This record gives sequence, structure tokens and C-alpha cells, in this order.
Amino acid sequence: MQQRPVISVKISSTSDKGFTLIELLVVLVIIGILAGYVGPRIMGHPEEAKRTMAAVQISALETALETYRLDNGAYPSTEQGMQALVEAPSVGKLPPKWREGGYMKKGKVPKDPWGNEYTYLSPGSQSDFDIISYGADGESGGEGKDADINNWETE
Repeated sequence: MQQRPVISVKISSTSDKGFTLIELLVVLVIIGILAGYVGPRIMGHPEEAKRTMAAVQISALETALETYRLDNGAYPSTEQGMQALVEAPSVGKLPPKWREGGYMKKGKVPKDPWGNEYTYLSPGSQSDFDIISYGADGESGGEGKDADINNWETE
């Protein structure tokens, strides 16, 4: 039997070695354009995010106050304030079935996103109770970022 010679051919291709500098620059330019367009739309609204956070916190406070009322038959008075959600009141009409551990998950009443206390009135002028954040300026009234956020106008 006769042996046939083995011929070996090595084919090398330069296209399998990675991206060219031009391809990388094109990708970086596209990413830069997208970041320049999308970034400001996402990051440019911190005041709107704070107002949304205040509305969410007010909703959580309403839920805690409703639970307090179900347990005790009435909302905390203005004098007792929302602090009655985290520690048993010692003034006014004392709650008969105050829940051990309170009504707030983290054991404290949150401040609004601008670092101010929420205003609580019970009975309120708009409903059984009013919860108000006075916005960025911390004062009643205002427009835009200074506008008040309250429980009777939020959903």
C-alpha cells in the first residue's frame, strides 16, 4: 500500500482578531449620543422625584392611620400627632388597643423629602385627618416645587 503525502494548509484571517479602532469609535459615538439624549430626561427631574416620594409617604401614613383607627376606634388627635403611630400616646384620649411595636414599619414617622415634618390635623379641614407637606420651601402655599402636597389631592 502506497502512502499519500499529507498536505497541510494554514489559512489565517485577520477579521477574527477583534474590532478595529474605527468600529470601537463608532460604537462609542452612538453610546455618547444616546447618553446625551436619555440622561437628562431621566436625571433632570429631582424635584419631581421628591414630590412623588412625598405622595408615596403620605399614602403610607394614611394606611398606618387607618390601621390605628381600626384598632382604637378613632384617629390620633392633632395633639397626639402622628407620633402616636410609633409610641403609645400619653396625652388626650388614650388608645385602648394600641398595637405593640406601633403602626410604622421602621418604627419612626418619616420626614418629607425636604427634611421637614409632615403637618397632621385631626379632625382635618378636608377629611377626617389632613396630612400636608409644604414642599421645598417648607411654607404653606406656593407654586411649582414649593407647592403643598396633601392627602386629599393625591391618589
